Amino acid sequence: MAFQTLLPCKVRLFLLLCLFAVGQGQSKLYKGFTKFNQVQDNKQGNLFEEQWFIQKLDHFNGADSRVWKQRYFVNDAFYKAGGPVFLMIGGEGPANPAWMQYGTWLTYAEKLGALCLLLEHRFYGKSHPTTDLSTKNLHFLSSRQALADLAHFRTVMAETRGLTNRKWVAFGGSYPGSLAAWFRLKYPHLVHASVATSAPVHATVNFPEYLEVVWRSLASENAECPVLVKKASDILVERLKDPKTYDNITKDFNLCSKLQIQTEMDSAYFLETLAGSFMDVVQYNEDNRGFEGVMGTNITIKVLCSVMGDASLGDPYARYVAVARLMMDTFSTKCLDTSFSTYIRDMTNTSWDGPAAGGGRQWVYQTCSEFGFYQTTDSPNQPFTGFPLAYQVKQCADFYNISAEQVAEAVAQTNEYYGGYDIRSSRIVFPNGSIDPWHALGITQDIAPDLPAVFIKGTAHCANMYPARGEDLPQLSLARDHIYVLLQQWMKQ
Repeated sequence: MAFQTLLPCKVRLFLLLCLFAVGQGQSKLYKGFTKFNQVQDNKQGNLFEEQWFIQKLDHFNGADSRVWKQRYFVNDAFYKAGGPVFLMIGGEGPANPAWMQYGTWLTYAEKLGALCLLLEHRFYGKSHPTTDLSTKNLHFLSSRQALADLAHFRTVMAETRGLTNRKWVAFGGSYPGSLAAWFRLKYPHLVHASVATSAPVHATVNFPEYLEVVWRSLASENAECPVLVKKASDILVERLKDPKTYDNITKDFNLCSKLQIQTEMDSAYFLETLAGSFMDVVQYNEDNRGFEGVMGTNITIKVLCSVMGDASLGDPYARYVAVARLMMDTFSTKCLDTSFSTYIRDMTNTSWDGPAAGGGRQWVYQTCSEFGFYQTTDSPNQPFTGFPLAYQVKQCADFYNISAEQVAEAVAQTNEYYGGYDIRSSRIVFPNGSIDPWHALGITQDIAPDLPAVFIKGTAHCANMYPARGEDLPQLSLARDHIYVLLQQWMKQ
C-alpha cells in the first residue's frame, strides 16, 4: 500500500508500500510497533536531486485552475537515445530516492537503455496539493486523480524532454502496482506496458482472506505455529473479559499506560495492534528491503515461529508476549501505545505536521472512499480474534464522517470503474508472491497471453522488485528473468 501500508500497510492496512518511506511497505503499520515511523532516506538517495512538477489540483474540473508542486526524481544513467522511459509510480508514503539507485527495475533499465523517473503520489511525502489534510481537502485524493497526475506528467515530460515517441513503461508495487495496471488500462495511448507487482486490483470492504493467508504462511514454516498463535490470542481475549487482569497485561506488553477497555473499539484496537506484528512480518517476509533504511528485516516468519514454538518461555500467551517484546526491541520502542483514544486524536489531526501525516490519515481515507481492504478477523480460518468489520468501518465515520453504506458504495464504484479481477487490457504483467496476503486480491493466473500472471511460490510482498541477492529462491530469480523477457518482447511491439 499498501496499508500500510500499500503500505501501508493504517487501519492496520498493510498495503503500504513497496518503495516508500512510511511503514515502508507501506500500507504499513500506521499504528503498533512502527506507529507513524518515518524511514530516513538513504544517503545514496541524496545523489538524486528532488525535482518539482507543476500539477493540476483537480483534473476533472476545467474551471478549477489551481495548481501545486509534485515531487519527482530522475535517473538518466542508463538512458540511450531511442530507449524506453520507465515510470515508477509513488504510493501511500513518501517516495524514497533510494529506489533511484537500487531495485530490479534498474537492472531492466540498464539492459534496455531506459530513462527512469519516480513520481511521488499526491498527498504523500512532500507532494502537498492543499494547505492541510482536512476531509474537505482529501476529496482531491483518489486513485483517479493520481492516474490523471501520471497522465499529465507523462505528457508534459514527453514534450519537454523529446520523449513523445518513446515507449513508456509503468512500474509499481502494492497500491502503486494497481495504479500501474490501471494507468495502462485507462491511458493506453500514453503507456505502452506495465509491471503491476503485488497489485490488489479487486476492491472489497471486508478482506478476511488477508489473515487466512497469514495462517497459511505461518503454517508453511511450521504447522503448529498458527495454532499456537491462535491459542495465545484466545487466552488474551479471555483475560480481557476480567478487568483484574489489566495490570498484568499492562506489564506483560509494556504498555505506555494502564490498559483501559471501556468499549469494543478499545479492545479491538489493542488486539489488532498485537496481531499487527505477525501481519507485518508475514507480508514482508525475507524481502530484501535493507537499502530502503527499514528496520526489522531480520525478523522473519522463521523467527516468529521459533519464538512461538519455544516451550521454555511458558504457555502460548507467554510466547505471544515474547514476540511483542522482540518487536519492541527491534524497533527501539520504549513502550507500546495501544490507546484507541490516542489513535483517534492522531488520525483526526489535519496538519501536515501531524503524527499521521506521513501517510496514515491519507491512506485510511482512501480505504474509506475507494478500496475498503479491511483485514478483519471475521473468518474462522485465521489465528486472531477481536477486530471485526464493524470496528474497521466505524473509523471511517470517526475520522472522515463516511458511513458504512458510503464505504460499500465507494468500493462498488471502484470495481465498476476499473473492472476488479476482470481487467481488460494488454501488455500488463502481474507478479505476486504466495506468502504475501495481498495476493488474494490480485491476478494470480493468466488472463490472456498479453495479461500474464507471475505467481512466485515462497515469496512475499513485492519480492521481485527488490535487488537480487545470492540467497534468493530460484523461482524468484526466474520470475525476474521472465518479466524481463516479457518487457523485451513488448518493446518490439
